[in-house]
Parts: sequence; C-alpha cells; structure tokens
Amino acid sequence: MSKISTRKIEHLNICLDQPVRFKKKRTGFEHYDFLHCALPELNFNQIDTSILFLGKRLTFPFMISAMTGGHGQTEKFNRDIAILAGECGVAMGVGSQRQFFEDSSAVRSYAIVRKENPKGIIIGNIGGAQVATMPDLSSVRSLVDMIEADAMAIHLNPLQEILQPEGDNNFCGVLQGIEELCRLLPVPVIIKEVGCGISPDVARRLCDAGVEWIDVAGAGGTSWAGIEMARREDGLHDDLFWDWGIPTAVSIELLQSIKGLKLIASGGIDNGITLAKSIALGANIAAAALPVLLKLSQHGIDETISWLRKWQLDFKRVLFLTGCEDPIQLRHKSVLYSDRKEEC
Repeated sequence: MSKISTRKIEHLNICLDQPVRFKKKRTGFEHYDFLHCALPELNFNQIDTSILFLGKRLTFPFMISAMTGGHGQTEKFNRDIAILAGECGVAMGVGSQRQFFEDSSAVRSYAIVRKENPKGIIIGNIGGAQVATMPDLSSVRSLVDMIEADAMAIHLNPLQEILQPEGDNNFCGVLQGIEELCRLLPVPVIIKEVGCGISPDVARRLCDAGVEWIDVAGAGGTSWAGIEMARREDGLHDDLFWDWGIPTAVSIELLQSIKGLKLIASGGIDNGITLAKSIALGANIAAAALPVLLKLSQHGIDETISWLRKWQLDFKRVLFLTGCEDPIQLRHKSVLYSDRKEEC
C-alpha cells in the first residue's frame, strides 16, 4: 500500500471515529435568521427547488463534497455516494485523485462513481500543491477522463499541508498552474479550500487567472487541522490552529459581490435551513461531506437517501416561508436579518 493510500484511509477512519469539528469557532450562520413571510402568495406544491449547475439540472442546490477515494476501502463509500447523488439528484465530488499518478490501480475507486451515476454531475479533484510541481499539466486531463468529470476541483489546503508530517509545504507556482489549467482543461476549474475559507484578495487573483467557481469551504465544520493532529505520532498535538480560518458565512459575504464569481458554500452545512441561509447570503450552491459520510456509515444508503430528501423538503419550506418561488429568488431577495452588532 502506498503512503498516500495509507494516509487517505487514515483520514477516513479519523473522520468516522473521532471528533473533528471546529472546537470554538462557528460557521457564522448562527448570526442570521429568515424574515418570516406571513403572506407568501404561493402554492407550496408548485415551488421549484431545482437549479442548473454546470449545464445539468439538480433537484436542489446541493453537492456531496469530496472526501474519499484512492483506496480499495473507500471504493464502497464512493459507490454509495454515487448512488445517493443519483437517487437524490444532487452533484458529487471525488477525493484527491493524486494517487492515480503513483498507483494506476487506484482508478477503480474513482471510476466506480461514473458507472453508478452515469448522468449525474461529478467533479474531479487534485491538490494545488501538486499542480504547482507537475512537469506536464496536460496529464490532469487523464483525471477528468477517468470519471468523465463535469468540472475539476483544485483544492487549496496550506494549513493542512504544513501540519501534515509528510505535507507539501511549497505553494510557489500554484496560481500559475491554476491559470494554465483554466486554459488547458475542457471543463470548468473549481477552486476549493478545505475548511479555512477564501479571502477577497485570493478570490480576485483566482478570477484574474480565469476561475469562475470558488468553493469557500469555510471554518466551522470539519477541521482538517484537527484531523492531521490526530494522525501525528510525534506527540506534537498542538491545538493552536484547530480553529484557524474564515467562518463560512463570512467568506460568502466577503466574496458574493465580486463580479463574475460563482460561489459554492461548504463548511458546516448541516441541514436544509443552513443550506438556504448560504444561498440567501449569495452562494449559488451548497455542499457538505462529513455529515453525509457519517450518515452512510452509521445508517446505510436507504436511510441516507431519506435523510437527504428531508434536506430538500426543508429547503423548499424555507422558500415558501420567505415568499420565494425558486432558489434564484432566494439569492436576490432580502430575506435574512442578522443579530451582529458589527458588520464584517
């Protein structure tokens, strides 16, 4: 088993068995609530929760975000997530496909998702640090082809890398690599953090490089700093950076006015109401990984399908109770109020 493969299964087991959420910092969504509309003038049964995303229609604006892949033990999770995404009509992302370049046998754990979800939206994944050091970026095309990806996510995880004993600490050239991939790939490039959020300066530099989609992946959900600390065997379990990052709601607020930018909200999205808050703040779609993974692990695929359909129902209830006919209206109506004493 390769070192990367071992690391991937360690990440998965820690997520399933240990508390890895942010300890003190929250997402920021708790500071917002919806303005109730007592006169919606709508037929609840006619409300349309669907959206267009990457040229395909989703039943509601949600994606099961990347967390697994690259190991035989994760193949079942990928298979179940693909079935879940197909049954519920939502998008899905695979975990980092980096291992394919070191072990071609890893392809099966990724390719299974397109086999089980032939018509759905599937997003590939590779790390920014790897993009910066690849001698030939055209090889990323093979990752797209492997799963017939509708988009390619480049994840930015500098905090995780510097806390990881075997991490890639050199981020020089990442932006240049992203810009080249935006030109080379036949599908859109999505930039995603992994739990620390995206700042306006970084977002603008990415836009200038040709990026249209950013997954803010803010603080308040899963702490990858916490996951890496749990892996360490050298006794250096320093919690100082466990809560590092920009809260998800704050990151959305800071980026939503940048012209030409489309946002994916992830980091602490845990139910249909939180999902709706992220859309109302300016995101186009929301995403979550760990809640789905835990539900699948503990209750199986059938119950997870019912659970995710409840998210869609609750999202639809929010639309009705705010007088919105569809998700687009939710993004363009002032339906939230905040208890914050100061503006971010």
